Amino acid sequence: MLAIFHKAFAHPPEELNSPASYKGTKKPKVPEETLRDFLSHHPLNTFSMSFGHAAVLAYVRPDRPFSVNQRLFCGLDDIYCLFLGTLNNLCSLIKQYGLSKGTNEAMFVIEAYKTLRDRGPYPADQVVKDLDGSFAFVVYDSKGSDGGVKLYWGIAADGSVVISDDLDVIKEGCAKSFAPFPTVKEGLMSFEHPMNKLKAMPRVDSEGVMCGANFKVDKYARVNSIPRRGSEANWMEWEQH
Repeated sequence: MLAIFHKAFAHPPEELNSPASYKGTKKPKVPEETLRDFLSHHPLNTFSMSFGHAAVLAYVRPDRPFSVNQRLFCGLDDIYCLFLGTLNNLCSLIKQYGLSKGTNEAMFVIEAYKTLRDRGPYPADQVVKDLDGSFAFVVYDSKGSDGGVKLYWGIAADGSVVISDDLDVIKEGCAKSFAPFPTVKEGLMSFEHPMNKLKAMPRVDSEGVMCGANFKVDKYARVNSIPRRGSEANWMEWEQH
């Protein structure tokens, strides 16, 4: 999967952007080049959607229809989800949300997002805590312009945010300004430890060059409180980071 969000719509931490990206021979690429690279890696089974200058989503269909490491893509009411992995408690979540039996993980994430955005009484971190499995997902609401599955993110040449599970595409498109995506809003928030702040840890690659940053939970630094101004505010703030 690949997701690219224009810098006007997504604001990654400054620590992710490495100055070394512009000093070596390999420099970050513009999003169009990164998308072409991703599509060329999977020429026969790739699908992509562009949303003007706001975002691009690309999806690689799985080689086998039923797999533990499944890849899903779906859209509903102008909301789109890329989902990797599996929810072990999908059946109970479907019953809890009153969804049809044929609902898959990506469909569930969209429905959960809609519930939180429109009328849900819970903050986003509480809902994510209820998800059991090995998974990662990206939700894009085109109207609003975990940790077991590896995702990576970085900064493209024009400042766009690039997210993908394809490390080679991230390296080619973002040069040194990339890092593993944290299994973790408001800057960034850990859904496992919502009362603790996240701290940027400098990341050095095999060449000894500063290469973005990893974000770790700081057990000594706590936030004052979890914002509870309504479900829509929680999701929209989370979406912007």
